[in-house]
Amino acid sequence: MTIAMPDRQFIKTNGIRMAVYAAGPEDSAFPPIILCHGFPELAFSWRHQLRDLAAKGFRVLAPDQRGYGDTERPEAVDAYAIDALCQDLAGLLDAFDIPKAVFCGHDWGGLIVWTMAMRYPERTAGVIGVNTPFTKRPPIDPIALYRKRFGEDMYIVFFQKPGLAEALFEEDIDKTFRFFMRRSDTSPESFEARPEAQRSLALQTALLRYKPEADAQQFLSEAERAVFVETFTRTGFRGGINWYRNFTRNWERSAGLVDHVSQPSLMIMAENDVVLPPSAADGMEAYVPRLTKVLIKGSGHWTQQEKPDETSQAIAGWMRKVFG
Repeated sequence: MTIAMPDRQFIKTNGIRMAVYAAGPEDSAFPPIILCHGFPELAFSWRHQLRDLAAKGFRVLAPDQRGYGDTERPEAVDAYAIDALCQDLAGLLDAFDIPKAVFCGHDWGGLIVWTMAMRYPERTAGVIGVNTPFTKRPPIDPIALYRKRFGEDMYIVFFQKPGLAEALFEEDIDKTFRFFMRRSDTSPESFEARPEAQRSLALQTALLRYKPEADAQQFLSEAERAVFVETFTRTGFRGGINWYRNFTRNWERSAGLVDHVSQPSLMIMAENDVVLPPSAADGMEAYVPRLTKVLIKGSGHWTQQEKPDETSQAIAGWMRKVFG
């Protein structure tokens, strides 16, 4: 069993056709909330929040972002640079006649929504980061930094090689999603206490060793996982992986941005996310002064799907406090 999504709509934005799912009253007293997914996800990842926040009186819109699902997938790698991803969202606002919105992003979507606040401050009423904190622009190219610190097998470095990650993930897509979308019963502190060999960020190696039949950490139902498997069987993974292939380009193009988010912001942290731990949000207040933090206990990386009620309540409570 799975939650029914709102009717799919198609819009034109920034030269592509984008699939968008909208719910909730158009005349809501609150600014609309744009829900931005990460990798490897879809608008479907926000199915709980589309239902719950709409029922609470909020207008919510979740796009399949560029390269994903029923949204178009340009061929060129540089078509997935973060300025293009932000332009897509600005065009989404235009298509729905929305002057300003609250942008809520998980994982890669979090990187986009923090950037929206800096690139399009006049269109951004507020920002919600789910697991993904605001971070200051690094002093050097992040790919060079990852390569130096973690080596060639670190998954983001591995993703820079065209075709390799796609082939690996697409060999058995059901296994890929069983591997990715699991609960975590490991705290970031206990993860860091492991021997270095057990703290590898080589996801590709871990996937090859993964035995789905022995995994008791699944949180998706069979029907829910089938949505992801059927969609990525049709689209492949290249569009989403191309987002990672723009890290260097994004870093170069962000040179003129000021590391400051003036809009009211909410940081939702997940207790057991070992990749984006709560500690990653330490010190955010220096760059995001109007910040509220909420910790979701017992959640791993896939917070809005693992702990949907808590996530929806955190968003709704903050929205009422800030915009009520």
